[in-house]
Amino acid sequence: MITGAELQYVPTGIPGLDALLENKGYPQGFNIVVMGSPGSGKTTFGIQFLRYGCRNGEPGVYVSLDERPESILRNVLHLGLDITEFLAKGSLSIVDASPIRSIPGEVKLGGISIGKKDFSLAALVAAINNHVKNIGAKRLVIDSLTSFFIQYPRAAERRAAFMELLEGITPLRCTTLLITELRMSGVDRPYQFEEYLADGVIILRKQAKNSSVVRSLHIEKMRAVNHDVEPHPYRFTRGGIEVFPTEKVI
Repeated sequence: MITGAELQYVPTGIPGLDALLENKGYPQGFNIVVMGSPGSGKTTFGIQFLRYGCRNGEPGVYVSLDERPESILRNVLHLGLDITEFLAKGSLSIVDASPIRSIPGEVKLGGISIGKKDFSLAALVAAINNHVKNIGAKRLVIDSLTSFFIQYPRAAERRAAFMELLEGITPLRCTTLLITELRMSGVDRPYQFEEYLADGVIILRKQAKNSSVVRSLHIEKMRAVNHDVEPHPYRFTRGGIEVFPTEKVI
């Protein structure tokens, strides 16, 4: 995280969202958790952020811990988010990190045996660092932490792994979106540990209401920004997600 007079801001790439962030966008270099229920548009949200950056001179890296790259490309293209041009130019890099989860239970490095979990985290951080440095990336999306956390059955292990991941990527000074599942969506739900450790938290919800589906975006937390705290509706358009900052979800 960058603090003090050095702090700058980057546009989110989501129409309507910057208006909820003092028309500034995300604080540059911050680690922001994007939480949402299945089908709420978390991956689309991340791809829009990267695509906007590529179109404006900010290379980006997308780390997939779940879907294969070809599946991601197919799904976002359906929404009108064509990123093949940036992949071809080298301003966007996709890291297929899913094979990391298939490493055998024990790995030998220089004669030293380490467990799968420790190696997976080290390998993930190393892969991210390599790709970011290779293209000079300014934006980073990791999608999704849910798949990575499956390796850690205990809450304390998951928290420690997340902290190590943040320690590994923060020196890169990328503005980073860390995508994960919203495990409970009720008003009185307990906070997830990611919410405490991140610089910012954005929650995407998809709820059934009056025989229809209502989607809402809520900026729960964003350090260094006097952000809007109300839930606002959003929708999927041909260009991805659009937020309606003047409307509220009741």
